[in-house]
Amino acid sequence: MFRVALILGLMSAVGPFAIDMYLPALPRIAQDLNASVAAVQGTITAFFLAFGLSQLIYGPWSDQVGRKLPIYAGLAIFVFGSLGCLWAPTIGWLTAFRFVQGLGAAVVMVLPRAIVRDLYTGNDGTRLMAMIMLVISVSPMLAPLAGSLLLLVTEWRALFAVFVVAAGASLAMARFALPETLPQDQRVKVNGANLLRGCKTLLTDRGFMALTLVGAFGMASFFVFIASGSFVYTGQFGLSPIGFSIAFAINAVGFFGASQMAAPIGERLGMVRVVRLAVLGFAGTTLFLLALGLAGLVNLYVLVGLLFCANAFLGLVIPTTMVLALEEHGEIAGLASSLGGMLQMLTGGLMVTLVGPFFDGTALPMVAAIALCGVLALGVSVSMIRPQRMPAPS
Repeated sequence: MFRVALILGLMSAVGPFAIDMYLPALPRIAQDLNASVAAVQGTITAFFLAFGLSQLIYGPWSDQVGRKLPIYAGLAIFVFGSLGCLWAPTIGWLTAFRFVQGLGAAVVMVLPRAIVRDLYTGNDGTRLMAMIMLVISVSPMLAPLAGSLLLLVTEWRALFAVFVVAAGASLAMARFALPETLPQDQRVKVNGANLLRGCKTLLTDRGFMALTLVGAFGMASFFVFIASGSFVYTGQFGLSPIGFSIAFAINAVGFFGASQMAAPIGERLGMVRVVRLAVLGFAGTTLFLLALGLAGLVNLYVLVGLLFCANAFLGLVIPTTMVLALEEHGEIAGLASSLGGMLQMLTGGLMVTLVGPFFDGTALPMVAAIALCGVLALGVSVSMIRPQRMPAPS
């Protein structure tokens, strides 16, 4: 299990790596390309939107041809988009090629989840997903710092050369170290009728949709933080890019540290109960942070500390909802992973777009949007997730 987790984790890190290492450069990109904060945030939104939409292609395709060929294609598209970003002359071109990057990067979100479902279910699946997330955690903890250090010696465009190298390494792992996990006799021919039938099955499954939406609002809160955090930490609180990277890493540690406890706690309490309690903790923490912000009591340490706690709750929510959502859909695991991932990414991109006009460089709009995500996730978990509709913990 560890070997598979290491390979899938390193591959899955390519997408987050392309986001997290890029974050310290946002203020400099705005300056160099003579672009507004909203325009630079738009490069992140474009990435998320493409990341979400293209997932609906990779999953069904992989259900038909196996898991490896779509990985090759997606990573090749990612390399092309990265090269375009490297030479982009304006913020418009940069946004367009970030969109292309997102189209390719989606493959390393969809396929690892489908591969996990090919191999394991229940608490074993949650354990493997948590191990993958532990490997992925290298990205938010080290990528912003690596980006900041790189910016000390070169310009922001060099970041995209690094992304090309990372994608090349992932291609090599996919070719030589990753086995094909979907046998020929389990593949499903993709056509319009099958696709519509599969989508109808998933969209009308109350449990699948509830778990997907809870995960979507949780991920959306993190996307809001990704799009706004560098401007808040460097603008309002005066941190250097390296200081921002450290603060960002602290917040990420909460998420990935707690994710390792998801399977053991799920075995003890039941996976559905873990989701409900963790969502309640996430919503309560973010609402408390919002109340402090409205009272003018949020300083750097309060913000970092409470976001650490909120992200720790998310660390229990995200891997558990991912596994539970696919639990009863093994025969269309690729499509289920694609549809769930698409809904999550589009929710995140939409939330970033909605908060953009209200962002004023301070923490309050960011915190308000994160708290809203918490309330929405809590509402879905209370009203739609029913233990009797969910699989029993294994």
